[in-house]
Amino acid sequence: MNTERWSVDKYVDDLESYPQIAQAADLLKNNEVVAFPTETVYGLGGNAENSEAVAKIFAAKGRPSDNPLIIHIAEEHQLNDFAKDISDQARLLIKEFWPGPLTLIFKKKEEKLSDQATAGLSTVAVRMPDHPVALAILKKSGLPIAAPSANRSGKPSPTTAEHVWEDLNGKIAGIVDGGQTGVGVESTVLDCTEEIPVILRPGAVTKEQIEAVIGEVSVDAALLDAGQAPKSPGMKYRHYAPDAPLYLVNGSREFIQELVDKKKEEGLTVGVLTTVENEAFYQADYVVPCGQRENLETVASYLYEALRKFNNTNADIIYSEMFPNEGVGVAVMNRLMKAAGHRVI
Repeated sequence: MNTERWSVDKYVDDLESYPQIAQAADLLKNNEVVAFPTETVYGLGGNAENSEAVAKIFAAKGRPSDNPLIIHIAEEHQLNDFAKDISDQARLLIKEFWPGPLTLIFKKKEEKLSDQATAGLSTVAVRMPDHPVALAILKKSGLPIAAPSANRSGKPSPTTAEHVWEDLNGKIAGIVDGGQTGVGVESTVLDCTEEIPVILRPGAVTKEQIEAVIGEVSVDAALLDAGQAPKSPGMKYRHYAPDAPLYLVNGSREFIQELVDKKKEEGLTVGVLTTVENEAFYQADYVVPCGQRENLETVASYLYEALRKFNNTNADIIYSEMFPNEGVGVAVMNRLMKAAGHRVI
């Protein structure tokens, strides 16, 4: 398959009139799949009402069929087409955080969406992205768009169009290049079908921010204990992993360097994932920073890019520093834990 690639300036007024946006929207209306930027990561979009289009998403990604997709919309009224029993709490969150990196789970109306998009569940996950290019494509298509991250399943999510090209060139109809994404990790997922809403995946919208709007929310037990079965089907899979085995290290930089030295003595090529503050400290074959420790938003923004950089090396093993489990750091540690397969030294 020939994969088209278009560049779009996200700062241009009236993006919907851009021919590149129209081309991408036409492909979506013809049940092809197209990658486009959101404020979190690049998404791989397809018509959520059409099973053929949804099947193309799963095929391109190599995604397990029991892993439901998030439905992206541009207008709040679209919710009424396929979601029901929308609570007052959910309406407050929509008012506060949409458009933005918060996905809400509702009970599903059966007649509208492809059953494959929701993996046969009685619920549907929905968000409104906060990115002008994404919103322009969604509005121009007029469709609810199913859109997981635009990468091969299990690999680090893409934060640039080049990452998408590396993974999916020849497998999808098009890529809309809107530059690097901002947040860098996927949206927070909140189940609003429970009396007390439950966070199923941490993201840039934190538990504290949500509770400031609606009061108490809980956290899925699987996020706190890897031995627990996750409530969200997709969370049971390994994600975000670089090619070389990744280990998180709960210890000082000196301890990490000892681990590096030992592996180098064994003849292995070693990488270290760190921050700009500690980059110069490590003596490893590859040292890759992913932002500033004093600003965890930058760590989130550059995390996947840093993990992908190791794939362009011949590293045999990667050690990663750990980060404070607070604010957006909760999302960072969730992604690193999954990338490492919960391997902690």
